[in-house]
Amino acid sequence: MPVCLTKGQKVDITKNNPGLSKLVVGLGWDVNSFDTGGDFDLDTAAFLLGANGKVPSSDDFVFFGNLRHSSGAVEHLGDNLTGAGDGDDEQIKIDISRVPGNIERIVFTVTIYESEARRQNFGQVNNAFIRIYDEVKGEELIRYDLGEDFSIETAAVFGELYKHNGEWKFNAIGSGYQGGLAALCANYGVEVG
Repeated sequence: MPVCLTKGQKVDITKNNPGLSKLVVGLGWDVNSFDTGGDFDLDTAAFLLGANGKVPSSDDFVFFGNLRHSSGAVEHLGDNLTGAGDGDDEQIKIDISRVPGNIERIVFTVTIYESEARRQNFGQVNNAFIRIYDEVKGEELIRYDLGEDFSIETAAVFGELYKHNGEWKFNAIGSGYQGGLAALCANYGVEVG
């Protein structure tokens, strides 16, 4: 039975799970029935952050254009262009035993592709969630349902894994941003061309 979190809640991932190293982060959502003239394409990403809250290099940004971190610690399993179907819409594998020592946090985000051109925002997205499960056992460890507190935002930080006293924990964030992926990249120090 997974631990169901509320916004701002933090929980240990590794402390009570000795030997746990391979995780899958599943992110999912539904779009409501408003017709905006185009399909919704939501994209997940992982920002691997150092102590200063920024990516040490652009390689520390894993998304549909860079599916695998050079360390092998983080792998995006591919872009779902429609979000159709039940369950996880996109997944990111994490091997915490391979996370480089200079990385202290891994932030999981979702953005709406071409949100301005398509006149789309998170107010039109329902049932958004993030969950983490043990890849080896197939056991869901935590789940955070974001709720419906978004309106005009085009990007959202769902949550983060972070190191604390040698253990990995999860923080349920659920914060929205305007400005889409570019705003998140600027916030986390990724230079975009």
